[in-house]
Amino acid sequence: MTVGAPAGPQEVVEVDAVDCAFEPRRWDFAEARSAEIAAHWAEALRRKPRMFDGRVLLMHRGAVEVEADGRRVFRGAYLETSFSAFLFWRDIGLPPAGVRNGFGMACLSSADGAFVLGEMGHHTANAGAIYFASGTPDPGDVRDGRVDIEGSIRRELREETGLDAATLSLDPGLTLVMDGCRVGFMKRVRSAETAEALVARIGAFLARDPEPELARMHVVATAAEIGPAVQVSAATYLRAKLPA
Repeated sequence: MTVGAPAGPQEVVEVDAVDCAFEPRRWDFAEARSAEIAAHWAEALRRKPRMFDGRVLLMHRGAVEVEADGRRVFRGAYLETSFSAFLFWRDIGLPPAGVRNGFGMACLSSADGAFVLGEMGHHTANAGAIYFASGTPDPGDVRDGRVDIEGSIRRELREETGLDAATLSLDPGLTLVMDGCRVGFMKRVRSAETAEALVARIGAFLARDPEPELARMHVVATAAEIGPAVQVSAATYLRAKLPA
């Protein structure tokens, strides 16, 4: 994910469900630019040696469909590639490459109406970026041939903040924030605690973790508080949900 400007106009759409398949196929972009990807990864490791070149899933098709009963369902499919290929594509500006980054975000909101976001740690690929607990899906999110987006959201929330989704209230459906290279699957997660209490709870969790993904937490209560470091999809979601 990138913090910068969207690739084309962003669209915000409410859907009732997501149904995405795992449909492996070649990613021609990665094959054609393999030498550049290898060189870019070597430089990235020189700067941040703790990064790991694991496997990730990128969306190669997807669209919102309206069913006969009026339900809106996003249907899509993912391929598998290396994190290094994804990082190269991201870092050169997400040019058209036959894929989109389809990721889930746990949009954590407090009892007093604010949203709580995390700032990525200095050792991560997105150091300094501020967004909700999130991650590009990986092969561990594939179950029975489907990509479990909501399962990925719950996992990222737990891993990054220590919060168990079972103890929170999750809104039905999702908000999609889409542009030419991204589909953000935004799931509102409501806590009965205030923003201050959430920051303290998550801060204590981060302090116990020898290598936390997040450096610190940020509270956003109005659209005017959305700073330039907030990831583009998260910023668009916040503007749609918060007062000016």
